[in-house]
Amino acid sequence: MLMKQEIRTVKYDAELNVEAYHFQGIMQKFPNHFHEYYVIGFIEKGQRLLSCKNKEYTIEPGDLLLFNPHDNHACEQIDGKTLDYRCINIQPENMSKAIFEITGKEYLPHFAPQVVFHSELVAVLQELHQMIIEDEKTFRKEEIYFFLLEQLVEEYTQQQAPAGRTEQSMEVKAICEFLEEHYKENITLADLCKLTRLSKYYLLRSFTRQKGISPYSYLETIRIDKAKKMLEQGFPPIEAALQTGFADQSHFTNFFKKFIGLTPKQYMKVFMEKQS
Repeated sequence: MLMKQEIRTVKYDAELNVEAYHFQGIMQKFPNHFHEYYVIGFIEKGQRLLSCKNKEYTIEPGDLLLFNPHDNHACEQIDGKTLDYRCINIQPENMSKAIFEITGKEYLPHFAPQVVFHSELVAVLQELHQMIIEDEKTFRKEEIYFFLLEQLVEEYTQQQAPAGRTEQSMEVKAICEFLEEHYKENITLADLCKLTRLSKYYLLRSFTRQKGISPYSYLETIRIDKAKKMLEQGFPPIEAALQTGFADQSHFTNFFKKFIGLTPKQYMKVFMEKQS
């Protein structure tokens, strides 16, 4: 039997200021990572085991996914079949503008839960996603976008951050700030221990417990996010690799595809098309 060829489509919508991803026929396993932006997505075909913020879910067609910025998550195929998946990505500043339009208040929503099983909003998201992919120009697209966000905010958010969130220790905060500032450099675990005066194992354990992701995965995510921004501005992949702390281009390409599901060139092409 012939394997279905995988198709990875990304479209940037300049009117809504969102990215739409459409992955078809993929088997890729995504490691534990997070994004700096919101992800609202759903599975069209296939089953996946999703791990998000230390909880495990079996997700399938019709389930809605709501990831806040910095929600760590990982997923892999469990039924041996390929995955078809759609999502839209919304940067915090664009989410904040949309929320102000909807509520008259300026804040960033915090979605909970991260998985809504058999959600009726999947059909609405699917219609919106299709309009973005097909470059639809009618204002119906904006209408659906705002009504969808309004319903998500109404049903699945609290205006303030939920009280049950783990408080970050001073040491973990210092590590995050250090990694965000020095991501271009060759950072060692010893550097982080020196910074916090913690032992290696205690540092790794407490950071991972508080952030839901290991310090090195946190660093990788920062590097990938900075590289994405460079590619969006038209920097060639080799320059993006070297400017964000990757040893070489092939190392960068492998990492990028592992986290984003696209090669740097495929990702860059989306933004070159947007500017042309």
